[in-house]
Amino acid sequence: MKSKAHGSNLFQLTRFGLVNSYLVREDDGFTLVDTMTPGSAKGVMKAAQRAGAPVRRILLTHAHGDHVGSLDALHELLGPEVEVAITERDARFLAGDKSLDPNEPQSKLKGSYPKCSTRPARRLGLEDRIGSLEVVASPGHTPGHISLWDPRDRTLLAGDAFSTLGGVATAGRVNPRFPLVGLGTWDRPAAQRSAQSLRSLAPSLLATGHGPMIPDPVEAMDQAIASGL
Repeated sequence: MKSKAHGSNLFQLTRFGLVNSYLVREDDGFTLVDTMTPGSAKGVMKAAQRAGAPVRRILLTHAHGDHVGSLDALHELLGPEVEVAITERDARFLAGDKSLDPNEPQSKLKGSYPKCSTRPARRLGLEDRIGSLEVVASPGHTPGHISLWDPRDRTLLAGDAFSTLGGVATAGRVNPRFPLVGLGTWDRPAAQRSAQSLRSLAPSLLATGHGPMIPDPVEAMDQAIASGL
């Protein structure tokens, strides 16, 4: 597993060159954003140890298997005192409930939604804050997908609302150079609206679930949104 620092607050962890999670530094340790695929737990623990702080909480952008795959293993290693947080909507997927609400687009769910034994202690609302990170609604890739905004340096942790592997793309279109995110998107019109909303934040850094971190990403986000229309 590779680790790349951006400033003093953010570490990108990458497995297989394809899947990312992030360590976000807080006063009491790290918030881990997403857990990657199964088998990533020990690598995450080692990366946090090298970075010099413990993981205090796990924050999940959504419930796809490449983001929650090591949740149970990490929860076991870290112990019950670690806080696990996800939106109320995507928490249902972790419990095995794949039903859609009547008021949601009745698009077919795509991608893997593994059932997890870990039960989140915190169900996130759309204006919640965890440490320095502000929750930003970005549904579309999954019904309860969120992104995270760090106002300390205007970093946007976008989960799969955008991807940057093979170029910057929204979840609302299939990027032929890296189609995984687009193919796994539940409702593309909603994903496209979320991408436009996230772009309005004008982030200084775009950090996604797949691909490198992109500094000064607004122009690339604009191009990705235009390509998805």
